Amino acid sequence: MLACLFTLAVHAGEPLQLSARGTVQVAFTPGDEAATLVIETLRKAKRQVLVQSYSFTHKDIAQALVDAKHRGLDVQFIADRLQDERGATSRVAWLAEQGVPVWLDGEHAAAHNKVMVIDNGTVDTAVITGSFNFTHAAQYRNAENLLLLRGHPALAEAYAANWRRHRIHSLPYRAGR
Repeated sequence: MLACLFTLAVHAGEPLQLSARGTVQVAFTPGDEAATLVIETLRKAKRQVLVQSYSFTHKDIAQALVDAKHRGLDVQFIADRLQDERGATSRVAWLAEQGVPVWLDGEHAAAHNKVMVIDNGTVDTAVITGSFNFTHAAQYRNAENLLLLRGHPALAEAYAANWRRHRIHSLPYRAGR
């Protein structure tokens, strides 16, 4: 069990303070297999995956999301609006082509969250967050960090609520805008 308190800004009001609980795995890149940790966690997902991503180019993570969708999971994705302009490197269009609902967040200067909320509302809930963009560069070239937080339902719900707030003002992805 963690010996600290998590504090995170849930909305424009007071930050939410939660007692630490659950387990934490941390990966640092380059070096640690952060992408593998993400993919393995997605393969174990049972119900839902909510994603917010600034940059998304990692083919294997994209495939793991599509595989989850094909297993019947509710997979939804919010990307920064500029993902629509990154052409061949972004996997956002491919996700949409594979049936994953994708929205573009243009409300902010940058939709810079890097978050996955997995199986919110269940005993298997998990949150993936950190500086790690879901990209090949984040795994192999950049100095990044990734946290996998399991077994903390209140934390997962806070991240899911933040995801829903961003979803409200995001626009559905349409190819060739």
